[in-house]
Amino acid sequence: MAIPAGYKSILDSLTTAVLVLRDGLRIQYLNPAAESLFETSVTRSKDAPINDILIDSEDALKTLHAAAENGQSYTRREAEFILASGLRLTVDYSVSPISLEPTELLIEIQPRDRLLRISREEDIISQQETTRILVRGMAHEIKNPLGGIRGAAQLLDRELHNEDQKEYTQVIIAEADRLRTLVDRMLGPNKAPKLAPTNIHEVLERVKTLLEAESRGRLNFRRDYDPSLPEFQGDKEQLIQAFLNIARNAMEAAFENLAEITGDEQPTITFRTRALRQFTIGHKRHRLVCRVDVIDNGPGIPPDLLQNVFYPMISGRASGTGLGLSITQSIIGQHHGLVECESEPGKTDFIIFLPLEENQ
Repeated sequence: MAIPAGYKSILDSLTTAVLVLRDGLRIQYLNPAAESLFETSVTRSKDAPINDILIDSEDALKTLHAAAENGQSYTRREAEFILASGLRLTVDYSVSPISLEPTELLIEIQPRDRLLRISREEDIISQQETTRILVRGMAHEIKNPLGGIRGAAQLLDRELHNEDQKEYTQVIIAEADRLRTLVDRMLGPNKAPKLAPTNIHEVLERVKTLLEAESRGRLNFRRDYDPSLPEFQGDKEQLIQAFLNIARNAMEAAFENLAEITGDEQPTITFRTRALRQFTIGHKRHRLVCRVDVIDNGPGIPPDLLQNVFYPMISGRASGTGLGLSITQSIIGQHHGLVECESEPGKTDFIIFLPLEENQ
């Protein structure tokens, strides 16, 4: 199919991905948006079958065959495409027959991942803000009576002369202090970050050094850094604490997988950094963003826990307090960033987004 020059210039300027297929679902045309979406070029893909760039998406291929055979148009919402690279995309797409002899199909594809991610991030930010307000209100209500209990126990302790009886008042004082500390940890950092030029790789290397000492050589580290990342305005100590919370959880999860590991494979944590341009976090678009992935090969996070993993007091381990990830989200939030999590058995990926332009 030869596309007239006037129409081709219009198609080439669209942000919607457009493909034209002929007999046997062979690619005849891709506009630039489709080339970018499918990570290929029209020169390389012309006359190739569609399943060269779109694999394992049986529903999508069945839809295309049905449209070719019946001459009917189809529209699918939030369908999943799996590219030859393994990348999964959520898209809306329409299939329209434009010729039956020979069979030609016009496919319009609108990626949904970006819109879905922005919507999800806005929900996360809103939930975090709601949780922060609730926790602060609860902390205020807890700390007031705790202060009274501790003060009364101190006064009683001074009046007692029997050391055996004083032991009980000391327990009350110690437990009141422990609860106050727990409440303070739930609130997260109680001071604004001290912003200074910060290198994200220095932060990650410090975390790596700390965990190497804790694991005593039992943990394997992989680093996949983007050396082009510039410094940004951040609080280095707070960021070290934030990434240490994530990486320590990853280490403990990786050790849980020891019984399933065979051969030379070890419990492994991967640190990966990448630069993202013109990237949206929540509702705000940033010129340049750092993406950090902290990946472990542990058993994964149960799906019912994954949605709530950043809430205070939520933990998948019997010995966990459930505060580390909540504190991490709070610290990253103070740096105008966000933390997300993707998990499946054998791979859990905590994804941290940090704006690299100077924070306002």
